[in-house]
Formats: sequence, C-alpha cells, structure tokens
Amino acid sequence: MKQLFRFALVGGGAFVVDASIVQLLVIGMGLNPYLARVFSFLAAASLTWALNRRYTFETKAQPSPKEWSLYLGLMIFGGAINYATYALCIAFIDVVATQPWLGVAAGSITGLGVNFLTSRWFFTRAPQTQTN
Repeated sequence: MKQLFRFALVGGGAFVVDASIVQLLVIGMGLNPYLARVFSFLAAASLTWALNRRYTFETKAQPSPKEWSLYLGLMIFGGAINYATYALCIAFIDVVATQPWLGVAAGSITGLGVNFLTSRWFFTRAPQTQTN
C-alpha cells in the first residue's frame, strides 16, 4: 500500500507536467493535440522514472540511460491505454478538444493500474540484472 500511495503521488506530479506541456503545446503553440501528447508523455514518463526509482521503489542501483530507455519501453503498455483514452476523448468530446488537459486526466486514470504493476515489476526485478 505504501508503494501504491507513493506511486499515486508521483503520478499526480507527472500529471501536472503532462497536462501543462500538452496545454502549452496545443493552446499556446497550436501544435496538433495528438503529436503534442507524445512530447508531454515522454516528459511525464521521464519524471516518473526518476521519482519512482528513488522514492516509490527505493532502487539502490545507479540510474543509467539504458535503465531509462528500458523503463520507457515498458511504459508503452500503460501509455498505449493512456493515449488511446486521450485520443478518443479529443475526437469525441468537444470540451476535451478545447481543453486537452481533460483528456490527459482521463488517460492517466485508465493507465494507472497497468503502469503501477509494470513499474513495480521493473524496479523490483530488472535492476538486479542490469549492468552499469
């Protein structure tokens, strides 16, 4: 339960980053909302990697670019669920098309469980076999 609580706190911070970047790119810079979400997701996933490894799962291994890229690769499962929810909301709900952060919120909620289980597996098993 402690890990799930910390994971949710980290996820809340990542949501703020994700939603802020997507809003800035779509509303502030006129970028396509589907492409903007790719950039915002990468930023948010990178933040969750750094914070979850340190605080949620208390990983002792040194961080590395290899670990980061493996983590992002695993986050694609939850990210796909997250992105699909976001894209459907953008496409079919008018208010979300004008306020894309609402789609980020919906996507974040749907991807939460998959990302927690994947992250927990990654940080409790994968670092034991990694070389730096």
